[in-house]
Amino acid sequence: MTDAHDTAADSPLRTTGGAPPDDDGSSAAEAPIPLLEPREGIPPVIADEAGLAEAVAAFAAGTGPVAVDAERASGYRYGQRAYLVQLRRQGSGTALIDPVACPDLSALGEALSGTEWVLHAATQDLPCLREIGMVPTRLFDTELAGRLAGFPRVGLGAMVENVLGFVLEKGHSAVDWSTRPLPEPWLRYAALDVELLVDLRDALEKELDRQGKLEWARQEFDAIASAPPPEPRKDPWRRTSGMHKVRRRRQMAVVRELWQTRDRIAQRRDVSPGKVLPDAAIVEAALALPANVHALAALNGFGQRVGRRQLEQWQAAVDRARALSESQLPQPGQPVTGPPPPRAWADKDPEAAARLSAARAGVSALAERLNMPQENLITPDTVRRVCWEPPATVDAESVARALAGLGARAWQIEQVTPVLVEALTARPSA
Repeated sequence: MTDAHDTAADSPLRTTGGAPPDDDGSSAAEAPIPLLEPREGIPPVIADEAGLAEAVAAFAAGTGPVAVDAERASGYRYGQRAYLVQLRRQGSGTALIDPVACPDLSALGEALSGTEWVLHAATQDLPCLREIGMVPTRLFDTELAGRLAGFPRVGLGAMVENVLGFVLEKGHSAVDWSTRPLPEPWLRYAALDVELLVDLRDALEKELDRQGKLEWARQEFDAIASAPPPEPRKDPWRRTSGMHKVRRRRQMAVVRELWQTRDRIAQRRDVSPGKVLPDAAIVEAALALPANVHALAALNGFGQRVGRRQLEQWQAAVDRARALSESQLPQPGQPVTGPPPPRAWADKDPEAAARLSAARAGVSALAERLNMPQENLITPDTVRRVCWEPPATVDAESVARALAGLGARAWQIEQVTPVLVEALTARPSA
């Protein structure tokens, strides 16, 4: 164990340019220390049932919170599955687990049931961890903690540097983690990602407590841990990049057919859809509505590198869209379940537009006073919904009830209700 590791656990909250300053406005300027090696070295990757059983026993016997991270192969493989899982716990050390070779980690998840999991940007990793049987009952999200505490930069590297004073090497975050065997530098990076996560958690807990926000953070963490898996997105093809250029329903049908064809191919080949056909090419074909393979080949994204068979496959998708009846064409927009876009409020309901303007200004001012992003204080969608359809009788009780019905946490309701009551009852200016 190096001197750097010796001091990590006892390091006070640092402010090296990215943390909230001390009450007196001062901030430390000590040079951060590079963190080059895990304290026990790079552990071997666990890739069989025997190794997994040993890890389960080791982590069950550990103490305190457990640091958890997962690496995906976004941009390389289809979907968001985990290709490496990293854990660290006091008394257990660090484990690197290959979830391709060990696809069922439910025994590990059960061994850690009731233990607080420490993750950075938990909502990014929880879906892929859930797929392999790892679901926390309690968690601490260091990224969200940083947001609530007012840190302007909340990436893991920035947080470790600004709070603990150590520099993490971040050169491998976007590599293809489905590669086997994983290169040693990647494994070192992966192990270091959980090396100081619990230390970061401890320092942030103290800072949140100092600011009077610790209970707020706990409510946020509980909400993440108890949230059900998200519903599958309806009409995911509508999120094609550049979709705003596509105006006509027939063109939208081309986007849909090409997107769905691409998705089937990408899933079958286990590659990122963007590697099969870029979004820009889909939009280009939709706008052009090519009548044949020759016309399609002339478009950007369908040039010389696309073989004849592939061109025929894409043209067949275009032809299917061209052959649809009017009743089979997609509608211009997705059904709106909430308020209309705010830009339309002034025409549809000027009083609602005035309420929203006042509410936004009030929430913005409150977020600035509390030193946190507005979206963490209260979601913009929640504000819009309350302003579009306010309670029949506006008072603190009715507004609090409306916020609770929209999923706001108790601390958010307490902070935001007075602001919204004022905005909803304000007289519009002449």
